[in-house]
Amino acid sequence: MTQTMTAIAIEGGKGPAEALHPVDLERPAPGPGEILIKVAAAGVNRPDLLQRMGFYPPPPGAPATLGLEVAGEVVVAGGRWNVGDKVCALVGGGGYAEYVVVDARHALPIPGDLDLVHAAALPETVFTVFANVFEHGALKAGETLLVHGGTSGIGTTAIAMAKAAGAKVIATGRGADKKAKALALGADIAVDTKAEDFAEVVKAAGGADVVLDMVGASYFEKNLDALNVGGRIVYIASLGGAVLEVPVMKVMQKRAVITGSTLRPRSADEKARLAAEVERVAWPWVAAGKLKPLIDATFPLADAAKAHAHLEAGEHVGKVVLTV
Repeated sequence: MTQTMTAIAIEGGKGPAEALHPVDLERPAPGPGEILIKVAAAGVNRPDLLQRMGFYPPPPGAPATLGLEVAGEVVVAGGRWNVGDKVCALVGGGGYAEYVVVDARHALPIPGDLDLVHAAALPETVFTVFANVFEHGALKAGETLLVHGGTSGIGTTAIAMAKAAGAKVIATGRGADKKAKALALGADIAVDTKAEDFAEVVKAAGGADVVLDMVGASYFEKNLDALNVGGRIVYIASLGGAVLEVPVMKVMQKRAVITGSTLRPRSADEKARLAAEVERVAWPWVAAGKLKPLIDATFPLADAAKAHAHLEAGEHVGKVVLTV
């Protein structure tokens, strides 16, 4: 291994997609309980876009460079991992690089016969969906999940995981094409929010028990209207407004739970707990072919700017991945 590596930096510290450019950095060295991964592929996620724009700083101790999920080969052993093991991992940052240091507890084996590109698209989305839909949202077999942005990386993963768990899925998307793609991905019902009132469609289908929402305020009233008694609305982003106006009486009448979470700022121990649960519950779904990440596009590491521009355009279906 060389003492330096190529990584992606943000010119000026923040800026548009074009601000991303390759630089030479010192290769990181793992500490106790950590491993060093030679990165083969790294997932691109919306939090990366927010960090690039200056709205989502990395937590203390995390690399300043972008990238929250990777797949590759262990080159410095630690924990249960040996040199040469193929793993994917959730990282606090630094995934857009040739090498990354990872808490050994946050790495997972490559499930089934997945290649490293598909494996790199698993950690951020699967951890996020598992924590929010199955832990905070407590989705059970036989219940109905309403997932907004059904063709996004999170959305496609949520559809597959909910179906694997025996739930019914209603997915929304903007446009007839995204509606059709959501149905093709396994959603039982899909809604074109440009042409249809999703709350009316959901109510006609029996209501939603869990809503996974990345839109926020502009969808809240309809989410609550579509929610069954005892239902749960789980927020993972607020692209359509960050401040809710809550009709308390309706929340009381529906015995509704309004919750949400972020993944990146969680403690190392909490991420380790979550990783163990994901491996126990969701990894068998991957191995059985019930959950396979959908790759929309891949870009070489040096073209990270193009990858961000592609994600920002909003026409993707599934995940965008950088290859190293």
